[in-house]
Amino acid sequence: MSQRRRPKRGSRAYGPRKRAQSQTPRLDSWPEIAGAPKIQGFAGYKAGMTHAFIVDKRAKSTTSGMELQVPVTVLEVPPMRIAAVRFYENTIYGLKTAGEVWAKDLDPLLAKRLSVPKNHDEASFAKYDGVDVEDVRVLAYTQPKLVKGVPKKVPDLMELRIGGGSIDERVEYAKSILGTEVGINDFAAEGGYVDVIAVTKGKGFQGVTKRFGVKLLSHKNSKHRRGIGNLGPKRPGYVRGTVPGSGQLGYHQRTEFNKQLMKIGAEGAEITPKGGFLNYGEVTGAYVLVHGSVPGPAKRLVRFRDPIRLAKGADTEAANITYISTESKQGA
Repeated sequence: MSQRRRPKRGSRAYGPRKRAQSQTPRLDSWPEIAGAPKIQGFAGYKAGMTHAFIVDKRAKSTTSGMELQVPVTVLEVPPMRIAAVRFYENTIYGLKTAGEVWAKDLDPLLAKRLSVPKNHDEASFAKYDGVDVEDVRVLAYTQPKLVKGVPKKVPDLMELRIGGGSIDERVEYAKSILGTEVGINDFAAEGGYVDVIAVTKGKGFQGVTKRFGVKLLSHKNSKHRRGIGNLGPKRPGYVRGTVPGSGQLGYHQRTEFNKQLMKIGAEGAEITPKGGFLNYGEVTGAYVLVHGSVPGPAKRLVRFRDPIRLAKGADTEAANITYISTESKQGA
């Protein structure tokens, strides 16, 4: 007779639940794209949320052609600068760095983030003519000094892949943008989809009830109610990782797939609510509206990437926005 099985309580979707290594998210994979070469990622700073009214363009929807209220997240996206070009070659152990070429004129504040190489020689590209280049990426850094709501000046450095075209075309594109500024429009367009990667809001050390949502023990239980019922079977003689336990909650790196860019704007004053965004203030420069929510609190660095699992036939037409709320978020 087969045993009756019961699903385990609590979400085990992510493990181990420990603090993120860095507040700058790390990306391990990039999608292959068609078309002309371009950067496949970007970064911005989360300002806050508001709501907008859009016209429903889904043909089979019961609200087709009608206005819908949707939540949107506002992120300020100042231009990024390209600090270096990095080449990868294919080895028996996978992709390995073949070398880098750094730009000449870099932000002096970048030296507070890492030891910047001294030999800024853009003519060094000739050294890699005979190298079997498998992938081309760039090192780009943000410019938080242009953002009024983020109280820091030291740039955030990250690696962005160059996708599209042939390898030679990618190298030429990387040469053309080395040492220059790239904007959000160089990465994506209105209506397009992106993957959003960020570190969630930290909640510190928490117990199993809040961390895993386990049921409270009976009120007749001895001494405590918010503990776990038992730690598992007698054998093996240790507590398995599948048993819910206390520990870190929040401040985890998370990826949300297929978030649509509802709007890309150049002037943040048109989107800033009365009194400014909570814990952020005013949006002064370029911004994007992302459909739905985004991980992390205000001021948190958020990275974008070309969608890695976008469904075929996804509608990438720009949304018809009829109204964006700029009412006060102060709760008054």
